[in-house]
Amino acid sequence: QVQLVESGGGLVQAGGSLRLSCAAAGGTFSTYTMAWFRQAPGKEREFVVGISRSGGITNVIDSVKGRFTVSRDNAKNMVTLQMNSLKPEDTAVYYCAAETNYIIYYGTNWKEFDYWGQGTQVTVSS
Repeated sequence: QVQLVESGGGLVQAGGSLRLSCAAAGGTFSTYTMAWFRQAPGKEREFVVGISRSGGITNVIDSVKGRFTVSRDNAKNMVTLQMNSLKPEDTAVYYCAAETNYIIYYGTNWKEFDYWGQGTQVTVSS
């Protein structure tokens, strides 16, 4: 019922910035908890940031705290991840995901998310 499409990935030098966008089609976007996950080569999928239905509550892992900011525009069915001060360790495929079963969801388990985008590659060079 829901399709998610990420965009905005690319190659940047350490210290640079990227803005990732996730566009949703179908369903009712404003009722979903949204999140960004990432997966680096040889590593497990990792939760990065989450944002509540209204956008008022965010959850950010410590390693990106102060560098990444997540926001959403429900009128545009869009969630955005602004990434600043990028580090080589941020290199990964970044995935947009939607959780649809709860009024509010605080979890970070990728297995509990219902819809996924195809991912966008972020590469940060030293």
